[in-house]
Amino acid sequence: MELAGRTLAAIRPDQYDAPTPCEEFDVRRLSSHLVAVVRRISVIGRGEDPFSVPSFADEVADGAWAQAWEPGAREVAEVWADPGILGRQLRLPIGVLPGAAAAAVYTHEVTVHTWDLAKATGQEPEWDPALIERVIGVVRPALPAETRGGRIPFAEVVDVEPGAPAIDRLVAWAGRRP
Repeated sequence: MELAGRTLAAIRPDQYDAPTPCEEFDVRRLSSHLVAVVRRISVIGRGEDPFSVPSFADEVADGAWAQAWEPGAREVAEVWADPGILGRQLRLPIGVLPGAAAAAVYTHEVTVHTWDLAKATGQEPEWDPALIERVIGVVRPALPAETRGGRIPFAEVVDVEPGAPAIDRLVAWAGRRP
């Protein structure tokens, strides 16, 4: 979460219209989406309707994404601090999952979109390889390589060397070219 906030804070105004590896979004739109995602993570953790949070934080002004991210990240930390949440069944837009799986799904989404923004804006964050490896371990079986497109909003898996850095393997599984 902290890395996403730092990445959002480092985006310059001249980069807002730049394309991202998430081809449907430019930097501005993806930043707005990432703020909405952090809000949705809290709502899901509280057992509320995930669709009550729009997919974009359109009310956040250009360049204010990091400031909007911070309270959302604090709320996620508070809501998800309860260890019992990991065993609860939670409703996500993709269906009902155990809390531990939901945490992995959203760690994946936040990480991949943070990578998208970093790549689009020339940033080189330091990724936590141990965390990324744990996410890979959950996401690979849950997000099959064969069924992409439609309800699975990811491009085809991109081949990378087996010894590639964890972040490269994660984003390649999401259809990005590291």
